[in-house]
Amino acid sequence: MNGGHAEIALNLVWVLMAGFLVMFMQVGFAMVETGFTRAKNAVNTMAMNLIIYPIGVLGFWLVGYGLMQGGVVIWPSLGHRLVGAHEITLQIGGHALGLFGAARFALLTAPHDPANLTMFLFSAVFMDTAATIPTGAMAERWKFSAFIVYGLFMSMLLYPLYGNWVWGGGWLAAMGTNWGLGHGHVDFAGSSVVHMTGGLTALAGAIVLGPRAGKFRRDGTTSAIPGHNLPMTVVGTLVLAFGWFGFNAGSTLAGADPRIATIAVNTMLASSAGALTALVFVWYRLRKPDVAMACNGLLGGLVAITGPCAFVSPAAAVLIGLLAGLLVVTAVFWVETRFRVDDPVGAFAVHGVCGAWGALSLGLFADGTYGAGWNGVAGPVRGLLFGDGRQLCAQLIGVVTNIVFVFPVAYGFFRLTDRLIGNRVPAEVEWSGLDSTEMGSEAYPPG
Repeated sequence: MNGGHAEIALNLVWVLMAGFLVMFMQVGFAMVETGFTRAKNAVNTMAMNLIIYPIGVLGFWLVGYGLMQGGVVIWPSLGHRLVGAHEITLQIGGHALGLFGAARFALLTAPHDPANLTMFLFSAVFMDTAATIPTGAMAERWKFSAFIVYGLFMSMLLYPLYGNWVWGGGWLAAMGTNWGLGHGHVDFAGSSVVHMTGGLTALAGAIVLGPRAGKFRRDGTTSAIPGHNLPMTVVGTLVLAFGWFGFNAGSTLAGADPRIATIAVNTMLASSAGALTALVFVWYRLRKPDVAMACNGLLGGLVAITGPCAFVSPAAAVLIGLLAGLLVVTAVFWVETRFRVDDPVGAFAVHGVCGAWGALSLGLFADGTYGAGWNGVAGPVRGLLFGDGRQLCAQLIGVVTNIVFVFPVAYGFFRLTDRLIGNRVPAEVEWSGLDSTEMGSEAYPPG
């Protein structure tokens, strides 16, 4: 057993408490997305953020956790070696490439194992974060039945597969031991695994679903469709910022790890830099401050620092957040005006673009003060600026893999769903509002 009983107990409590914080982020997502949408769709948007939680948890319990973490032999900080781990691998050139786990489905082989149960909860709330991202990009026109089918697809298949390759001992994690590419693809808390996956799925869904009625005029101009409650969005953003400390610091999986302090400070600094940069950038471009874009800038900074938070200095965290704020604003405008994709909350810009930047920034700024033995490779994690260009190569491969795997699979799924049951509500439902017709209740009934 690694460490005494008291230390293991502390670590279990730490990871569970961090998981509770991440679960509370669902409140933040619900408020951000609902505030960004119109009053006639408020119940529908809230409902998606509510129902994705039970659907995701049960789907992940039944299949997803086994695919993602079924091959993990041990989490050293959480106790004894795990029984019955099994990873399906492909042998190429004498190297075993992990593809997916094949154990712990429905937790049948680990019904009372503290390490497995703790990691199931922690992994499930991370999955739920990825799964809820498309609900904002596809809001105000997504059929509720199609959304439910999506929730099962995301929790049982798409997210677990890429997650296995990075966090379950799969082939992206093993690029260091197999081919000498740094420590393999490293993602401390989910810039690529959680946020890129959610962001690219959101982009695929928004493309297949099409824009909201009236968003793009026939003359090529774009119509602004403002949300109904910006104060709700601001409160939701702050709730997310609070829960993010559990997201990032909890990923140490060890309450006694002193790196928690660095992670928490880096999280705070990057989010602040992202918010202020986005605010100033839009203020300069439009001659007025935009609080909504400041919210997205703050979230973009959080997304970007999620992957490298344990491996970079506070100064690097500020730079990462600053660039994330610029990327959010630029990506929001480009997605809407150049590519004519309607994303009501800027989900792809925040999570997809900033998630990719966060993964790559680790390959640049990891300073060699943390991560010794990560993914089975001796020595700490170093980026290009600190002497290891191979780590940047591993990060780039992980990002490209996410793009070429997640987006086509998600796009194909949404196309298939469209043919089988339809993704979009009828035009008359969209015009009158999804609350009264699709959901049967209204957030703000007249009276």
